[in-house]
Amino acid sequence: MIIDISDLNGKKVTEKKLQLTLEVNKICDGTETYDVVEPMVFNGMLKSVGDIINLNGALEAKLKLACSRCLQKFDYSVDIEIHEKFTTNPENRDDEVIFIDNEKLDITEIVENTIILSLPIKKLCSEDCKGLCQSCGANLNSSTCKCKNDDTDPRLAKLKELFSND
Repeated sequence: MIIDISDLNGKKVTEKKLQLTLEVNKICDGTETYDVVEPMVFNGMLKSVGDIINLNGALEAKLKLACSRCLQKFDYSVDIEIHEKFTTNPENRDDEVIFIDNEKLDITEIVENTIILSLPIKKLCSEDCKGLCQSCGANLNSSTCKCKNDDTDPRLAKLKELFSND
């Protein structure tokens, strides 16, 4: 979504209200791709203060994630705030201020990066997810497997023999 900021740079207005619906189908973080279930909604404000343009607002989105334990897809709601600073002045470069070289601001990349940073490291469909069986791969949330559970460390097998009653 491209936003024209020429009126803010020209000081014609100092504030610009934003109500945007971003039609993005997928978000990729470089290793994993997430499907966007519902259009992302951003409500916020662009405010010009000197050479700096502040973007402040709230973003709502719903993504389809894969559970880290059972690999099942589940819906994940994102409700986060976005606070960014921009400038068109090349002399006003700072680590916290993003330089833009024209009168147009592409908000899509900012929204996607903010969403990716807000995602949990371990994505779980539920806190009590049982995951997959290590032997047969069955989803332990929906079924039980009949695998023999012999988790003995081979380095300790002889020690187990000492304590067996046979």
